[in-house]
Amino acid sequence: MNTQILADIRQSLIESIDPKVLAASGRFFKAGEAAKVHGVRMAEVSKIGKYTFRQIKHLSKQEIFTLCEELWKTGYLEEAVIACIWAESLHKQYEPADFNLFEYWVHNYLTNWADCDTLCNHTVGTFVMKYPKYITELKKWATSDKRFVKRAAAVALIIPARKGMFLNDIFEIADILLTDKDDLVQKGYGWMLKAASEAHGKEVFDYVVSKKAVMPRTALRYAIEKMPAEWKKKAMKKC
Repeated sequence: MNTQILADIRQSLIESIDPKVLAASGRFFKAGEAAKVHGVRMAEVSKIGKYTFRQIKHLSKQEIFTLCEELWKTGYLEEAVIACIWAESLHKQYEPADFNLFEYWVHNYLTNWADCDTLCNHTVGTFVMKYPKYITELKKWATSDKRFVKRAAAVALIIPARKGMFLNDIFEIADILLTDKDDLVQKGYGWMLKAASEAHGKEVFDYVVSKKAVMPRTALRYAIEKMPAEWKKKAMKKC
């Protein structure tokens, strides 16, 4: 394993610590979220991730995934984000067997909404666009007892949803998560529905109205955010 690149990354992150970012980091996470941070601005983390990928792109996919695993293991948000940048950079090489690794990361390393969304919006979302049959596995995630696995089931479909893809599957996942009491799960599937509304506004509106008697208000507000004012008013009207 190329341990020097990992040491270089950590040194770069330490040198980039912003005391203000570190001090403010606690405001972005809720009770029950384990968010260990160095305190580096995300723009700088992205820069480090892209720069270091150029240094390792000659390695095999499996070697890079092994390095990603080491970054995940530290528990630091910034290192998880770099792991996600590297994994997403390999999207042209994705093959079905890679799902097992991505699923392992989802079940074992997600501790807050930020690393959940970073991994699932891009790596997992790109994977399921390439291999749609794995959406069946996302539906299984939605039945998990782990909050971030449930959120992952929804946020993995954000980018496909914006492209107008997988509408029926999106509604199925929303149905599974519909009455979940965790607000991070509610926001996750509400965001998924909002993304789907960009291409399927009327269908999503009809879905929300049909479920509004039981849909938590948090999820409902997220889902209708980009809808016309008159639709919002009707959706928000108490039953």
